[in-house]
Amino acid sequence: MLTTDSVPGTPNWLDIGAPDIDATVAFYTAVFGWTFQSAGPDAGGYGFFQLDGKTVGAVGPLTEAGARSSWTVYFHTADADATAKAVQQAGGSVRMAPGDVFTAGRLAAFTDSKGADFAVWQPLDTKGLETVMEPNSLCWTELYTTDSAAAKDFYASVFSWTAQDMPMGGGLIYSVVSAPGGGEGEDTGHGGIMQLPKENLEAGATSEWHPYFGVTDCDATFTAATDKGATVLIPPTNAPGVGRLAMLRDPAGAPFALIKGDPTTT
Repeated sequence: MLTTDSVPGTPNWLDIGAPDIDATVAFYTAVFGWTFQSAGPDAGGYGFFQLDGKTVGAVGPLTEAGARSSWTVYFHTADADATAKAVQQAGGSVRMAPGDVFTAGRLAAFTDSKGADFAVWQPLDTKGLETVMEPNSLCWTELYTTDSAAAKDFYASVFSWTAQDMPMGGGLIYSVVSAPGGGEGEDTGHGGIMQLPKENLEAGATSEWHPYFGVTDCDATFTAATDKGATVLIPPTNAPGVGRLAMLRDPAGAPFALIKGDPTTT
């Protein structure tokens, strides 16, 4: 389970790179009821999405040549430089070398061994997200990958994650991942890894991380998103033992998901 008291290897930040920050802010504030707070004139347009005055994510301009709009999941690290070395040793690559963000913390951005982008945040003044696991905030992270076995090996090497494989039918396996110290008991998972099916691979799908936002009404939020220009990847669907979920691309093309948890599992 996600928490704002993150430990190394668990999600602690989330932001979206946008070709048009104003348009992206308008979309997400309309869909989730967030407000936007600029990080100031020296931040290059970067700013924070907030819910009831607490940060639930952030948005900034696209900074890499050829980059497309997407959400980036950041994982807590106690040492960004050491993580960069671990990423390279595991077959990944460094997209952005570790660097300080004023006095807020230290970040680095990577691509895993199968092509999925992610980042790490080493907290200083800014510890991380201030609200998770609440309606209209981050409640899960998920990796669609071209090679689930290789991806699990990569993240086990970099973050010491363990994975619990759960059959989904049709030969598909969903792997719930956990970091050491991420909790006690059964509810320790902070994300999932899923093999892209053959038909997706043949259609050109590539590895990518995406966030799930918890909602009180999946269908209503789905409608609000599509009314504001989102396109449908998965319409609202019941997942037994999980809840009701949907997946969309925002008007700039960034994928994200919605979920209303199944009360019988809580």
